[in-house]
Order: sequence, then structure tokens, then C-alpha cells
Amino acid sequence: MNAPNGPVSPWWRHGMAWLVFGGPAAVVVASFVTLALVIRHPDPALQTNTVAQHAPAEDDEAASTQPAETASHHAAEARRH
Repeated sequence: MNAPNGPVSPWWRHGMAWLVFGGPAAVVVASFVTLALVIRHPDPALQTNTVAQHAPAEDDEAASTQPAETASHHAAEARRH
């Protein structure tokens, strides 16, 4: 084998080493930052004792198709302009 000519430079002098180690290191740092944010500012708990909302009755046809008709009117209006 051929021996290198001259002194071997340390690993931090090579750009490829920073690419190989830098990516995973940045992910680890970002995960700790995220963990700190979650611990300091937790989301509020949801109310679980709310009354369930029921779908409209089948005999009330106008109420059950109203969102679809509204969306259809908006789409038709957008095509005109």
C-alpha cells in the first residue's frame, strides 16, 4: 500500500466529515429544542364531556344538502369570473 505523503489532517478539516456528522447532529439538537417547547408550552386538554352532535334527520333534505349546494354555487361563481 502507498503511505500518504505528508501529515494527515484532522477530521474536522474535511468538509465531508461535517456533512456526515452535521446532519444527524442537527436533527438531535432540533429534537431537544422541540421537546423543550412541548414541555414549556403544552397544548390545553380537550373537553371530553361535550354532548355529541347528531346528523340531521333524513326527512330534512334541505338541511342535509345545504353545504354541498353552497360549495357548488361558489365553484360556479368562480368559473364565471
